[in-house]
Amino acid sequence: MNRIFRYAFWKLKGVKVYALVGRSGTGKSFRSKLVAEKHNIELIIDDGLLIKGDRILAGKSAKREQNFLTAVRTALFDDDEQQRETITALQKEKYHRLLIVGTSERMVHKIAARLKLPEPERIFKIEDIASKEEIETAMRIRYSEGKHVIPVPSIEITRTYPQIVYDSMRVFFKNKARFPWKKGRMYEKTIVRPEFSKHGKITMSEAALTQMVIHCLDEFDNMIKVKKVVVKVETDGYNLTVKLRVPIKHQISSTLAELQEYIADSLERYGGIFVTGVNIEIEEWA
Repeated sequence: MNRIFRYAFWKLKGVKVYALVGRSGTGKSFRSKLVAEKHNIELIIDDGLLIKGDRILAGKSAKREQNFLTAVRTALFDDDEQQRETITALQKEKYHRLLIVGTSERMVHKIAARLKLPEPERIFKIEDIASKEEIETAMRIRYSEGKHVIPVPSIEITRTYPQIVYDSMRVFFKNKARFPWKKGRMYEKTIVRPEFSKHGKITMSEAALTQMVIHCLDEFDNMIKVKKVVVKVETDGYNLTVKLRVPIKHQISSTLAELQEYIADSLERYGGIFVTGVNIEIEEWA
């Protein structure tokens, strides 16, 4: 289904896709239901799962994976069987609005394409729905304790992934000024600690980080080749210098700032490490 036909198909069905984006660990999964309920969105796609209300309809959680590479593939619906299962579930559901949660606009566009959905027509940023203090608190918990949130009750996660369940959390909204559509409502979220976040402070070799960066760039643009990754270990994380080889006539489809952000977010989200900076050097070749 080409892009134009796909757009027309979903337009006729009255389906609209929205997205919620923000850096890893900023609390997107925690707030995804706030966005969904405020805008009457029936379905959420988050970290490889298709969610409706308090139920998981299809997919598999990236948070149950053992390592960075498989977690990235799962979150991006790279697996053919996972794609087919999710597409089939989407076709069976009667819905008009869907929310895709991701670390970047590029990520949510890629997920939409792989699930044969229309491109997001409105993108919410985490900074628009959470305060600076809330975001900083969420990131501190993520990187000091390795805790993640899945926006469904713990019983739903325990059935399939009991080994990663850490705790559950009930959220009760009393503040009419901030959440008028949620006043008096309560719902449950599950706190998990994925295998790739269970080992406390992680140190990684330059070779391992290089392999992660190679995978990130293959997902981002497979014409870009990694020549070398130089790693500098700092007090609060890793500073990377990534040396790339790009064909002379090839046009990179985004800015270097977006590429830097994509690499940092991917490493942080699925490698369980904090990246203080990504410096990029480009070498052209015929």
